[in-house]
Amino acid sequence: MGTIRMTAAQAMVKWLSVQLTPEGERYIEGIWAIFGHGNVAGLGQALEEIGEAFPTWRGQNEQTMAHAGLAYTKGMGRTRAHAVTSSIGPGSTNLVTAAALAHVNRLPILLIPGDVFANRRPDPVLQQVEGFEDGTISANDCLRPVSRYYDRITRPEHLLTALPRALATMTDPASAGPVTLAFCQDVQSEAFDYPEAFFTPRTWHIRRPAPDARELEQAIAMIRAAKAPVIVAGGGVIYSQAEATLAEFASRHNIPVVETQAGKSALSQFHPMNFGASGVDGSAAANAASQRADLVIGVGTRLQDFTTGSRTLFANPQAKLLSINVAAYDAMKHGAEPLMADAKVALEALTEGLGAYRAEDADQGAREDWLKAVTHHCRDRSEERGAGELPLDAEVIGAVQRAAPEAVVMCAAGTMPGALKLLWQPTQGGYHMEYGYSCMGYEVAGGMGLKLANPDREVICFVGDGSYMLANSELATAVMRRIPFTVVLTDNAGYGCINRLQTLGCGGNPFNNMYVNCNIEAQPQIDYVMHAASMGAHAVKAKDIKDLEAQLAAARTRDIPTVIVIDTTAKDFPGTGIETTAGEAGHFWDVAVPATGHAPNRPAAYQRYLENTAKQRLVN
Repeated sequence: MGTIRMTAAQAMVKWLSVQLTPEGERYIEGIWAIFGHGNVAGLGQALEEIGEAFPTWRGQNEQTMAHAGLAYTKGMGRTRAHAVTSSIGPGSTNLVTAAALAHVNRLPILLIPGDVFANRRPDPVLQQVEGFEDGTISANDCLRPVSRYYDRITRPEHLLTALPRALATMTDPASAGPVTLAFCQDVQSEAFDYPEAFFTPRTWHIRRPAPDARELEQAIAMIRAAKAPVIVAGGGVIYSQAEATLAEFASRHNIPVVETQAGKSALSQFHPMNFGASGVDGSAAANAASQRADLVIGVGTRLQDFTTGSRTLFANPQAKLLSINVAAYDAMKHGAEPLMADAKVALEALTEGLGAYRAEDADQGAREDWLKAVTHHCRDRSEERGAGELPLDAEVIGAVQRAAPEAVVMCAAGTMPGALKLLWQPTQGGYHMEYGYSCMGYEVAGGMGLKLANPDREVICFVGDGSYMLANSELATAVMRRIPFTVVLTDNAGYGCINRLQTLGCGGNPFNNMYVNCNIEAQPQIDYVMHAASMGAHAVKAKDIKDLEAQLAAARTRDIPTVIVIDTTAKDFPGTGIETTAGEAGHFWDVAVPATGHAPNRPAAYQRYLENTAKQRLVN
């Protein structure tokens, strides 16, 4: 067997360039890079040499580069991924937030931070974090708890085992998530005689685990015994490409579907069995169906607190929980009966076993009432508002819905995630929400990554002024790369969502969220239009809701990002239930309320909190 002599960095990028999808495309499409101390010499040279066989893209911040890669991966349904490389110190620790986001959302990404010298000759090197009690520690150890697989490359031949393990983790539907290969900077540049066979192209198939026979039999029996089951559709439906299978299953067996943030748009909003969002930010129809249910069937969901109303939503004492998931960790949550399997395969097997089974008719009247309520909440209230009153976020959503009904909308943090989950009416695949980690600063970079994954669809990024201020610099990258998407920037002069949670939900006094309630010498006058325009985007301020619709239409003609700024009110509107933790249509959200304190609204909030926590069902 022949060998090829090359540096470890050259070997890494060459190997990555020949790891393929079943369609013959690179599984890792390319790499985002900011070069610095620890990766410029080894990886930098190797990436320059390999060129478009494994392309390199320059970003503005390590965290947001990774966010762009994660949005791409999510937009591709985890069938392809990106890599990110950084320098050894601040560059690598900047990746920690993005790694946590990937871990929570079960999204594969390959992180390749530079690391200290394996030979330790020049220790301590620039940017090295020294462990006083452990000589093996570096800054990259911060990535261990938020990586699904972690390795430190301290010898060139380590790549022979580390790289296949990395791809095996990323392409396994049960373990998919961030992989960190901390790459010692001296090792990157060391030469080694690698076997030629190591660089043979390899195709990676994402497996579809079939259900265990006993678990399948148990699941069929549970569904047959149920009169009023409900399906909770999570992101696993989309990752499994089970959208059509879910639609057929729900229709054939007459089972209503409620949605999580990750599962929204797996079923078109106009499918008759789609009852809308579940839980805290849920629809009245969905939550009523869930409270009535005698069997809850989770499909590809991790049953997060927003979905379950902090374990108060599925309140029927006779209700049982069946959880379909590829991961045992998720399938066993809340005392569920597990059906460990790929979502598509599991639903097909259940349909075959259930035969002509049909549940009792769901309340279609409640569904129709909810859809009418959505239209009402999202109407243009221009003629109803008093002088000086600003539009509600619901009006902004309504304007985008009317102007771009086929668009893919995306967001991550603040008011809009809950409002969009409740009010946006997507076609299949028309919704992208990073709410597993609800990471402020994901939106702009995520919008760019999502457009890379969906070049033929209109992509609209909702972002609040607070989240925009946290991370916006990849707007410049999108301009440089001519990646067109639209940013709708709602400016309510602060952190409006958390202010409402602070005051309405937790009974506190307004403090440190809205600029007007902060310890500052002067109120800010931030010109978001000028700021976005300075990075090369087309930026404009919408005068009102009608102008917003017109600006959205104009944005489609451009080959660069468009930022549309609109001033909105920070106050709540009926129907979300997020800020009050027990709203009109939503459900309880367990955010601890202080038992003592001087805020005048605290006692009533604390009493509501005690009443709701008493309803929590901790064991099924």
